[in-house]
Amino acid sequence: MQRKTIFALAAGIAALLAPAPLVQAFDWPQEGTTIDSFFSYFGQLRGKRIESSLIFKDDAQVKAAGDGTVIAVIHEHNNSFGWFESTLGNAVIVAHKDKISTVYGNLEEESIPESLEQDKLVRTGDILGTSGNSGWQEGQSCLEFLVLDTKNKAAVNPRVLMPRISSDLPLVIGELTLDDRNGGTHHLLNERNLAAGTYSLYHTRQSTAVPYRTIVSVNGATVESISYDMLHEYNEQLCAEGNANYPAERLYPDDKRQLLS
Repeated sequence: MQRKTIFALAAGIAALLAPAPLVQAFDWPQEGTTIDSFFSYFGQLRGKRIESSLIFKDDAQVKAAGDGTVIAVIHEHNNSFGWFESTLGNAVIVAHKDKISTVYGNLEEESIPESLEQDKLVRTGDILGTSGNSGWQEGQSCLEFLVLDTKNKAAVNPRVLMPRISSDLPLVIGELTLDDRNGGTHHLLNERNLAAGTYSLYHTRQSTAVPYRTIVSVNGATVESISYDMLHEYNEQLCAEGNANYPAERLYPDDKRQLLS
């Protein structure tokens, strides 16, 4: 990347980009969902992997997000489902049309209605339990809500399928850094001259919010667009899609930065 193009970078954080038209929409699995309801967004860094859930931070009744069929009730002490990378604790899985399933993890065991074991059909708004502390926990995290596209083996960002809330967490670019092929990191605020070459561009990672999409353009031409609408499995890892499939170690080289290009 030549010096003259470095300061022509336009890193677009896609809170401003509308999601693609939806084939199917769901209701929020908790009442009164607002900007402050979430502990962590889909696509966020979680340990050493990309978060495939939308994690709520407050205990509440959990409802079916759409009409469907209960295909599994998981109890943390007598079930093991290797498909999921995190420990979901007590969970309910509902299958919907179009090969879409929703997963409601980290429920209090006593709160799951016994009727779900017999009556498999649920309607939008039916109570599935109360979120709690049965699964993997960090900070205030409670309900883990996943949307799975079983046909395409992908995890879908729940936020693109839900009714829009009145506002969203603000997104900021923060500090921009470039990593060269030798592993060196360059801070654009401090360095005015960089040698021509290929660099990876990063911005400051936010602790909760994740954009729907990030776009980088040089001299008006888009050179990278990374989508957080879905995470696809590639080489047995969940990846975000851009010019390549980006696993966690590419997307988040450390806990402070997130890949732009």
